[in-house]
This record gives sequence, C-alpha cells and structure tokens, in this order.
Amino acid sequence: MLTMTSIMIGSEKPAVLAEFYTKVLGKPDWTEEGWWGWKVGDCWLHIGEHSEVKGIAKEPQRILLNFETRYYKKEYERIKALGAKVVKELYELDGAWISTFADPDGNYFQVNSPWK
Repeated sequence: MLTMTSIMIGSEKPAVLAEFYTKVLGKPDWTEEGWWGWKVGDCWLHIGEHSEVKGIAKEPQRILLNFETRYYKKEYERIKALGAKVVKELYELDGAWISTFADPDGNYFQVNSPWK
C-alpha cells in the first residue's frame, strides 16, 4: 500500500507563493534555503523553486489541493479576504460544500466541508 507523504509545488517565484500559503496555512513547519513546508493532516505541502516552471499554471484544474474544515464558510471568507482569486464560489455537491481558489501562480486549491 502506498502512502501520500508530500506534495511539492514548484514555482518560478517560490517566496511569493510561500508568503501566500503562510497567510492561508499559518507559519511554515519547516524552511530551508528557499524551501517551505507545512504539515497538513498526514501530508506535507512543500514549495520551492523548480528550474522548468515558468509563469502561471497553464492547466490549473489538472491537480487540485483540497483543504477540509468544518469551518468552510468562515475559511472561504477569510481566504477570499486575503486576496485569493475566487475561481468558484461556495457551492454544495452531494452533501459537501466546496469553494475553489487560485494561488499567485494560478494553481487551484479548494476549501471544503467534510464529506457526509
């Protein structure tokens, strides 16, 4: 059986992305020489420079980061107030509430309620 341990987002401007995710997730749990990491549930989110990444995400909907919370309405409003681009307003799908945002590199992430 495989276990997801981390997701890395490569960026041309990782410091800008790290600043954004610090506002969303709080202080990084780990930093080292241009890399940032947050422990989110059982998985790590890492951000760092990648030599082959240029500009914004060309297909941002290909991979979506999902952050689950019982306080999805409050988090939706908080993240929206941070200036995150709202891709899709809060909506219900099969008993769960979901909203979609874009980070400064154009990557999509979602905030959702727990699934019933």
